[in-house]
Amino acid sequence: MSRIARTAPAGLALALAVTLSACGSSGGDVAADEKQTLTVWAMGAEGEKLAEVAKVYEKANPNITVKVTPVGWDVAHQKLVSAAAAGTLPDVAQMGGSYMGEFAELGVLEPVDTKVFDKKDFFPAGWEQGEVDGTAYGVPWYVDTRVLYYRTDLAEKAGVAKAPTDWKELQDLATAYQKKAGTKWGLSIQPSGLDTVQNFYSFLYSAGGEIVDADGEAVIDSPAAVKALKEYGSYFDKGLANKSVQPGYDVVKDFGNGRVPMFFGGPWHVTLLNEGQPQIKGKWAIAPVPADASSTSMAGGSSLVVSKDSEHKAAATEFIEYLTDTEGQADWYERTKDLPANTSAWESGKLADDADLQVFKKQMDTAKSSPSLAQWTEITDKVDQAIAKVTQGKASAEDALKQAQSEIEGLVKQ
Repeated sequence: MSRIARTAPAGLALALAVTLSACGSSGGDVAADEKQTLTVWAMGAEGEKLAEVAKVYEKANPNITVKVTPVGWDVAHQKLVSAAAAGTLPDVAQMGGSYMGEFAELGVLEPVDTKVFDKKDFFPAGWEQGEVDGTAYGVPWYVDTRVLYYRTDLAEKAGVAKAPTDWKELQDLATAYQKKAGTKWGLSIQPSGLDTVQNFYSFLYSAGGEIVDADGEAVIDSPAAVKALKEYGSYFDKGLANKSVQPGYDVVKDFGNGRVPMFFGGPWHVTLLNEGQPQIKGKWAIAPVPADASSTSMAGGSSLVVSKDSEHKAAATEFIEYLTDTEGQADWYERTKDLPANTSAWESGKLADDADLQVFKKQMDTAKSSPSLAQWTEITDKVDQAIAKVTQGKASAEDALKQAQSEIEGLVKQ
């Protein structure tokens, strides 16, 4: 999921909480085997594909009608907020980790039935995205993470025969690409703007840093975080990365024409490159993010939640179970190429045999999820701003993160 919408302002959240506490639950729960209609909201491309799966499910469960409403990510947050305020959330909704803390705090989500869903069946980072204050509200549906994409043909031209495994090797290869293979840039990483932090996570987490720790304390000015931002900023200082990337920039074309020989990307980039840049087939590869203290990437993806006011919780739970068990996850991958959150789905078929997919699995095993905090989008905005100051040469890593630390401390104490 890409974060586009913003968290509800504190005043609105308070008003929603008052409204929701007054509404309460509508009471009663229809048995799973009774005739009923489940309402489901799913975002982006998943909304379109889920309707196909729902038809298959209905054939096997003729008492259930699944009404899927596709929702664009650009309007998803506001639509969910409005529905929460009106008490009209669907029975089941797709929800990204950046929303989870906010809606759990509003009291509109039903806790996950842990007798049905076992956290051991899922990637740890996938499960953690659905947890708020130790309670699971979302069942992992699919996951994603970032790995390193690099041009093997240009690396060979630059005299390098293997993927970089640590920060020094990464920067050495970026330099060699420019000096020996004639590329315009050495590495594509985002210099500024919305969600710059998503590129920074691979450096921050690999250095052992965090934005907010497990105790809810801001720690973005830690020595590890400063080290990570210095390393990140050095690519711009040395001219290895472009400091004036336009909003909406798509790295795929420049990777294909050789201007950009490396970038951090998600699983969807495999398809984009295979279909959109066929001229470089066999000339690129993927690898785990280069390590500092560890090789740790960000965890993304989406969970499935049940509305606390739903009168169809039993049927909703069974539908989610169908979508997240081994067979359902393998089927979902075939339809969407979304990476399964259930680890057992990786044990057979293409998911087990494809070398590229196994790189993503290896990365997911150590990937780190963001805390489920109601203010998370505001918090990461402060980090985006700090990164931009460093990449544009307007502040040192120490000073930029010191200011971000002060601003984030105010947000986590709200």
